[in-house]
Amino acid sequence: MKHLLQSDEVETISLEVESSPVWEVILGISGYTHRRLRHTFDLDEEWSRSSSSMPTSLVTNLDEIEKTNFWYALIMLQNKFSSQSVQEFSNRLSELPVVSFYETLLPYKNRAHEANRLQVAEQYMKPGIFEQYSTYFEHHDFLEGYIRNLGVYSYQQMKDLLVTIVSGWYDWISQNEHWKKWNQALAYEQKRNGSLDRQNPVEEIERVTDGVKYLPEPTVWKVKLIPHVAYRPWILEKRTPDTKLFFYPLKDEYLVSPGTPSSELIRGHKALGDEIRLKLLYQLMKGPHSLQELSVTFNTSKTSLHHQLSLLKAEKFVVVEKGIYSVNPQRIHTFSEKLNAFLGLKDE
Repeated sequence: MKHLLQSDEVETISLEVESSPVWEVILGISGYTHRRLRHTFDLDEEWSRSSSSMPTSLVTNLDEIEKTNFWYALIMLQNKFSSQSVQEFSNRLSELPVVSFYETLLPYKNRAHEANRLQVAEQYMKPGIFEQYSTYFEHHDFLEGYIRNLGVYSYQQMKDLLVTIVSGWYDWISQNEHWKKWNQALAYEQKRNGSLDRQNPVEEIERVTDGVKYLPEPTVWKVKLIPHVAYRPWILEKRTPDTKLFFYPLKDEYLVSPGTPSSELIRGHKALGDEIRLKLLYQLMKGPHSLQELSVTFNTSKTSLHHQLSLLKAEKFVVVEKGIYSVNPQRIHTFSEKLNAFLGLKDE
C-alpha cells in the first residue's frame, strides 16, 4: 500500500502574555474575597490596613461577590473582552447580548456536556435550568453554587453588580501608593515577553511562569499567560471551551528596592527554618519517598509530616507526583542564587 504524504501545515497553540489594569482589579477582587486563602496573599496585610478607607457600598458588594463566587464571572468576561480600562470593560459588558453573556459566564465542563452548556445560555429564562446544569459540578469547591446563583440573579442585576464592583474596587485600590508602579511592572512584563517561541509553547509556558508544566488539552487552542501582583504568590488556572488561562505572580525583582528582601526569600527561609523540614529535605536528597515511608523513617505521624511537606511544596523545594515526594534541586539552586544576589555575592 502506498501512502501519499501531504504537506499540510501543523497547527500549534496560540500563546500570548496579556496584562491590563482590569486584570489586576479583577484578581484583587478575587483574592480579597477568598476568605480561606487570603491570609497567604502577599497583599493581605496591606488590604487589611487600608480596609477602613473602603466605602460601605464597596464592602457590601465584596460580601456579595464572596457569597456568590461571581469573581469567576469577572474572570470569564475579562478573558472575552481583554479590556484595557475599567470604562472599556463597563462599555463592553453593557453591549453584550444576553445569550452571549450567559455563554461567557457558564463554566465549561467537557465536550460531552458542551451542548448542554450552550442550551442553558439559550434558555436562561427556563425555570430550574441553571440548577440542572449545576449538578454536573457536584462536589466542586465553588462552581456548583456559582451556577445556581446565576439562576437566582436576573441578567440586569448581574450586570449592575459586576460593573459596580469593578468600578468600586478600582476607585479604592488605585489610591494605593504602589498602584502605578505595579501596573508599570506588569506592562513591562508583557512587553518583555512579546516575542514568544510559539513553536515550543510548553517550554515557553514553563519559562515565563517560572515552573508551570502544561500538558496540551483537546479543544484548547489558545493559552493566555497573565502576570499579576494581587494574587501573589499563587498561580491561578482557569479554562474556557477553547482557552487556557494561567495567572502567574510577577517576579520579585520588579517590586522590591535594593536592600529589601523579597517575599520569596522571606517565605523560603521560613520554610527552611525548621529542623524537621531540613531533615526531610536531606532524606529526600537520597531519593524519592512516599509519605508512608517517611513516616516510618522519622517515626512521626503522616498528618504531621504532610503539613511539613506542604510548606516545602508551597515554596517548590519539593514536588509530589502520584503520592511520591522528591526534591526539586533546580529550585534549591536558584533559591541560593537569589540569596547571593540579594547579599551582593557572586556565585563561585
